[in-house]
Amino acid sequence: MEQTLDFSLLALFLRASFLVKIVMITLIAASFWSWSIIAQKIIDLRRARAEAEAFDAAFWSGEPLEEVYDRIGPDPAGASERIFAAGMTEWRRSHRKDGGLIAGAQARIDRAMNVAIAREAERLGKGLNFLATTGSIAPFVGLFGTVWGIKRAFEEIALQQSTNLAVVAPGIAEALLATALGLLAAIPAVIFYNKLNQDTERVVGGYEGFADEFSMILSRQLDKAA
Repeated sequence: MEQTLDFSLLALFLRASFLVKIVMITLIAASFWSWSIIAQKIIDLRRARAEAEAFDAAFWSGEPLEEVYDRIGPDPAGASERIFAAGMTEWRRSHRKDGGLIAGAQARIDRAMNVAIAREAERLGKGLNFLATTGSIAPFVGLFGTVWGIKRAFEEIALQQSTNLAVVAPGIAEALLATALGLLAAIPAVIFYNKLNQDTERVVGGYEGFADEFSMILSRQLDKAA
């Protein structure tokens, strides 16, 4: 009675050579890690947009800036609040005891907010490099597994001394599974990297726009105090 070969994904994995198994496991792990980053970045960006909207509403409500600063405290939770706090902290430090202003206050305030924006941009962009790397190299890692598996299939032809397709079909199927896993890891990584990178740039652009507006407000106050 002719034995029926099992071509399920698990069976293909179990029949693969040790090196191809390592390739498959690596690609599966990269795929899972990519999806965890994608989910976390979606949550982070959604939270960042909500925090920015809430703070903008409070900032433009007409409440005095000093009161807003005192209310959010020295350790604010939101990114927009941290950028605002960085500017206000430098604003207060720029006042002398007699009420006058230390020279170069505007430049220091802008620099303090720019540093805060850079920190927030780095935090929001954390993990995106992994998506870019996975999208770039996963297909080639899968292709390496495929080439190695096909090499093994041809070796099987030599050992069996038969060119029957039934001899090489299992090996080729196992090899092609590596390519499929490479694409499975790469395609979502590339798509979501582009999407999340654009969303991150929009959020950071909003921070920069707020910092520019806040800087103009402080600049007017500095001109009045001069």
